[in-house]
Amino acid sequence: MLTVDLEKLNIQDGSTVLDLGCGKGRHLHRLYYYRKCHVVGLDLSLNELKTTYQGFEKYPDVNEEEERRFDLMAGDALRLPFKDKIFDNLICSEVLEHISDYDAVIKEIHRITKPGAKIGISVPRWLPEKLCWYLSDEYHNEPGGHVHIFKYKALKNTFIRNGFKYCGKEHKHGLHSPYWWLKCIVGTKNEKNFFVNTYRKFLEWDILKRPLLTRFLEKIFDPLIGKSLVIYLEKK
Repeated sequence: MLTVDLEKLNIQDGSTVLDLGCGKGRHLHRLYYYRKCHVVGLDLSLNELKTTYQGFEKYPDVNEEEERRFDLMAGDALRLPFKDKIFDNLICSEVLEHISDYDAVIKEIHRITKPGAKIGISVPRWLPEKLCWYLSDEYHNEPGGHVHIFKYKALKNTFIRNGFKYCGKEHKHGLHSPYWWLKCIVGTKNEKNFFVNTYRKFLEWDILKRPLLTRFLEKIFDPLIGKSLVIYLEKK
């Protein structure tokens, strides 16, 4: 299940696209098959990158392989190992909330993207995230946890100050917020709780089957309690 809508990034065949903080590769895998592109995944965790690579091994081969390429590398978002102005598009999903100096990351994103590059940024939405912090210190105090709660206008204005044009926003994963509130109430590492396990199975069923029922529920709950805020921007 993607957080950033690839259709809103105007990705073309032949583009070079960076998934900054690619994690286990949920956006990167889709990007590879979405267009005939060179997709690059960068993450701080070598284990996450290994999982991403294994995901490519499981997917079927595609024709015209010479027109598609993926690269994976470990790296720090504060010091990206790329030349200036080389990416046509960029995705940075659920990363900035983990980084103290997120403004420096935004400057790096500006440096490595081409003029006119369309980018998609997602972070936890203010209200659902605030409730998680209120319900559980464990949720955000563990190493590598969340260090920021973003307000939409403040994040938007930070990107504008750093040379980006705002193109729109949306909220995603409205069905996921109650799951995280439940985890915060019973303990984020309590994997045996009946209600948490039942809800997780419901979300897994939704991700695999995408039934009409949950798609309808998302239309209702995404604007109200969507777990993620997604902002779409263009480099000036």
